Amino acid sequence: MSSEDLREAAATTSVFARVAPEHKVRIVEAYQQRGNIVAMTGDGVNDAPALKLADIGVAMGITGTDVSKEAADVVLADDNFATIVSAVSEGRRIYDNLMKSIQFMLSTNFGEIMVLFVAVIVGHSAPLLPIHILWINLVTDSLPALALSFDPAERDIMRRGPINSKQGIMTRGFALRTLLQGALVATASLLAYNIGAHTSVEAAQTMTFATVAFSQMTLIFSIRSGMHAAVRTLCQWVLVGCHSLCAGAYARSDVAARLAGSIPRGGSLGCSVALGGCPFAGCVDCERDYQIGRAIDEKVARKI
Repeated sequence: MSSEDLREAAATTSVFARVAPEHKVRIVEAYQQRGNIVAMTGDGVNDAPALKLADIGVAMGITGTDVSKEAADVVLADDNFATIVSAVSEGRRIYDNLMKSIQFMLSTNFGEIMVLFVAVIVGHSAPLLPIHILWINLVTDSLPALALSFDPAERDIMRRGPINSKQGIMTRGFALRTLLQGALVATASLLAYNIGAHTSVEAAQTMTFATVAFSQMTLIFSIRSGMHAAVRTLCQWVLVGCHSLCAGAYARSDVAARLAGSIPRGGSLGCSVALGGCPFAGCVDCERDYQIGRAIDEKVARKI
């Protein structure tokens, strides 16, 4: 059979019987020429050429020869094919978590950049001080991104089709999600700054700092949900973000920083302004959140 005929037969044939070692190599090449990612399993010396040629060579750890193990990329320690399924699932989980962490870091940092950029363009004072940015990057950026890397696998992870091997990280959908989430963080933060600016610059910086920090902590739930629940989780993100903003904006930011151990007693993040009255008149249960924030602030202040 010629190489062209074998390539056409590979598209419709599921089983090749009585094949010699050189035939295995030709079959692997035929599938690769059709643009497929080929995995080859084997345990004998005659399987070594095909194992070496395949994209993923899998050798048997118990019954396999040393030659096949050296030629393979993966060795099954228990000789159980079900382990391959578990390995694929774990690989997809690691890939998904890596993409979630990258998306979270890019979207949050893009939001911070947009806040500072827009404020400079319109002529406002700096909405965030350098110590604010440092605190946000150390606490609300690094720790959530680290937590995303340990996320469990989604239920339908093995029902998805394989990812194109030529596909890069920065796909169109990934870029759109990152820009949208960063724009949401920036919009909420600039809105908080404009509301606080009616009182003072310090109050505006306090509200901007609290908004950025709490928006990033709620953004992580939107990223964890995946694409199958993006719309529903986006609505939840807006509601939770508004609620968290009301509760957190009234707790003194320097008290929160002392709890995190980032500044010594008596230090300041430059945003320890008491925000009297509720500037977020349209938020649900604002008065209750204000009382909660005040109670937390007074309780923690007594311990410090």
